[in-house]
Amino acid sequence: MSYSERWQELFGPTDGGAAVMSLASTAPEPGTGGGGNGKLKHSGGPWTSASGTAGDLRTSTETSRAALGPGHDGIEAGAAGLTSVAALTSVLTSWEDRLSAVRDECEQLKGSLLSVAKEMGETEVAIERSFKGADGSADKAGEKR
Repeated sequence: MSYSERWQELFGPTDGGAAVMSLASTAPEPGTGGGGNGKLKHSGGPWTSASGTAGDLRTSTETSRAALGPGHDGIEAGAAGLTSVAALTSVLTSWEDRLSAVRDECEQLKGSLLSVAKEMGETEVAIERSFKGADGSADKAGEKR
């Protein structure tokens, strides 16, 4: 089977006939019975937004972690001789460690999500360019004029 025959088997005739297969993002809306609008519905927006959220969480976690120490200042002097001082110190250390781990994970996640956003954006641009040159009559969005 030639490449062209395989292409027609998968995607349908190239002479404007109905497509046999389409991208999920261009499939008909449920209940409409019609075809998609032909536009790939991808954007780097959700990935960039998620990266920003991870960055915000990292910042607020660090702010909270940094406030724990000063919040315990003077406890040892005011509660000298009480066994609760050792327990409070242990809890403080435990929470500082936990919040540091969350902060560090959010920092790593922020970078990873931003990398995906960049990669997906670059892929989208490459795909758009490949469609633009397909027949010489496609505009920037990949639609025929």
